[in-house]
Amino acid sequence: MLQEGTKAPKIDGVDFKGKTTILYFYPKDDTPGCTAEACSFRDNYTALTKKGFQVIGVSPDTEKSHQKFKNKFDLPFQLVADDKKKIVNDYEVWGRKKFWGKEYDGVLRTTFIINSKGVIEKIIDKVDTQEATKQVLELMGK
Repeated sequence: MLQEGTKAPKIDGVDFKGKTTILYFYPKDDTPGCTAEACSFRDNYTALTKKGFQVIGVSPDTEKSHQKFKNKFDLPFQLVADDKKKIVNDYEVWGRKKFWGKEYDGVLRTTFIINSKGVIEKIIDKVDTQEATKQVLELMGK
């Protein structure tokens, strides 16, 4: 995986300059864990923006799926569609997973904190979907 202190790979349509970015990768729109994580960021969005954060979610879902997910849960932040899996591969968060004894390839739920200069400050690879915002703020000392 990418390391803290390295330049974050560019994402079309995303500007890292001027704000600290919470870039979180999740497997699939409208699933229990992904919804809990998105709602954690939604419920704390005003507090996060006041602290200078922007929130961006990325998954291999389509733009249509993202729009439905955003509307259903009133998500105020950008969701990036990565149906060609370019971004998940650039960020090295596509890999082997296990679920109920079965192995398959998928998105490894990961959050990157990227500073205003586009450098990765922190990487969270053991995401607590229920407490995603709290996890970020504690890690960043805010």
